Amino acid sequence: MNLLGRKRPGGPDDGTENVSVAPPAPGAHHGSADAHGRPHHAPAGDTHTPCGDTHTPSGDGARRAGDERPGARGRRPVRRTTAFGLRTRLVLAFLLVAAVSAGTTSALTYREARNALLHTAQDTAVATFREHVRQTSFALPVRAEGTEEILRDIARKGKPRPWVVFAEYGTIRVSSGTSPVSTVITPQLRRAAQANPRGSFERVVKDGVPYLTIAMPTVFRTGPQSTLPTGLILYAVMRMNDEQTNVDALLTAARNGAVPGLAVALLPGLLAARSVLRPVRELRRAAHSMGSGRLDTRIPVRGTDELADLAHTFNETAGSLEHSVEELRRAEARARRFASDVSHELRTPLAGMLAVTEVLDEDADQLDPDTARAVRLISAETGKLAVLVEDLIEISRFDAHAAELNTDELDAAEAIRKTLGNRHWTDDRVRAELPDGIRVRLDPRRFDIVVANLVGNALRHGAAPVTVRLSTGTRSDGEAVLITEVADNGPGIRPDVLPHIFDRFYKADAARTRSAGSGLGLAITRENVGLHAGTVRAGNRPGGGAVFTVEIPLHRNEDGA
Repeated sequence: MNLLGRKRPGGPDDGTENVSVAPPAPGAHHGSADAHGRPHHAPAGDTHTPCGDTHTPSGDGARRAGDERPGARGRRPVRRTTAFGLRTRLVLAFLLVAAVSAGTTSALTYREARNALLHTAQDTAVATFREHVRQTSFALPVRAEGTEEILRDIARKGKPRPWVVFAEYGTIRVSSGTSPVSTVITPQLRRAAQANPRGSFERVVKDGVPYLTIAMPTVFRTGPQSTLPTGLILYAVMRMNDEQTNVDALLTAARNGAVPGLAVALLPGLLAARSVLRPVRELRRAAHSMGSGRLDTRIPVRGTDELADLAHTFNETAGSLEHSVEELRRAEARARRFASDVSHELRTPLAGMLAVTEVLDEDADQLDPDTARAVRLISAETGKLAVLVEDLIEISRFDAHAAELNTDELDAAEAIRKTLGNRHWTDDRVRAELPDGIRVRLDPRRFDIVVANLVGNALRHGAAPVTVRLSTGTRSDGEAVLITEVADNGPGIRPDVLPHIFDRFYKADAARTRSAGSGLGLAITRENVGLHAGTVRAGNRPGGGAVFTVEIPLHRNEDGA
């Protein structure tokens, strides 16, 4: 590496060293809506018989439709790792700081050592050459004869090593060597020597060899502070191979010292990354644990730094969250228990009321008109109340995870025909496209509720004719499914209603306080489909009208798993 071909500003090595013969001076809501956003009740003829079920908690009886994808239960969070994770970035940052520090230190040390080495050799040569030129006398005009011996004598006294001395006087060229002219003396140095009677020097590289060239004009001293040039300029050329070798050795030593330093810095980098990442890993594990439902998870607090503050804040937040969730769970349990208890308590008096209203309905024609209207109103409202109570009891079983499947193998088309026939939906209002031969294992009662709720909803809030279509298909996961579609010819479902169509008691019109149904029909439908590990979705047909699509896996075992 060549580091010699530069001038140093100021002082004796700035390229303008002045030398003279005379001695010089040196410088949501929950709720269910019908297919058109209006709450509804279960269709006429749909009788829920939850009390006839002897249920035991299934652990997940209230599974939502769409939540039962194969492999969804028990799936652990996926831990994503990247090639440049936090540990890698911390270690790289530590190594980068170490590399910058080591490189900066090595570069500064190298520069100072190099400058000291070069300046020592350079200043010694310049001062020695200046002194020899000052002490040497030349006869003017200069002649080649005799000058060569003087130049050889000066060259022999060269420091820190011998020089080759050249003299230029007009057209005369003389040297202490074999060639009277030097190829390393540049025109710039000659111009500087002619312009500056105090002399100059320059470092140059010729064919890969570094040289120090010094130009020193001889002068006549005409007074204490005045001189005149004689026209004779002496040049000293000194090889700087040894200095270049020493500079290269300094560079190699700096480089070789930095590499082991980085290797040594790797160990504290790993230790520092470990100390930083340990609380982060504990925080990640604690977050996963809380996400799994273990709200009593806490992080051990170590030290008093920012990471300890983070752990303390996490523990406080987890404690507050645990308390809030416990309060919500207790409140939800009380609400569910209240709804269930009230619903069951209402069944007995409602049964008597229904029996009485049926008798009154039969005799209503014999009463006066006002009394007859009152009797029919009481009968209708009592029927609605009975449906609401049955729906509340049914939904409470889902909330308590007490609903279970009682499956049987049946013909799907025949099951739908039975549902339509029991509710007298065999006229032109309902069209059925039911291919025979599709056998599937289902809970007959719950499948009957699903079909009845969807068809009744379409008849009340859509427009006839309502089409019930049965087919088979394959889900995106490759599982064969039974597909049941219920479509009407009404105005369809508004886009703002679609996300809430299966919520409990959802009302598209918030100003409406009364409705024809319980507001739980579609919510119960979704829960029943979910028990079969199926999905139900609502949408609009391109030609107009709402469509509800139910997909239930064809291959089911006895317990519905």
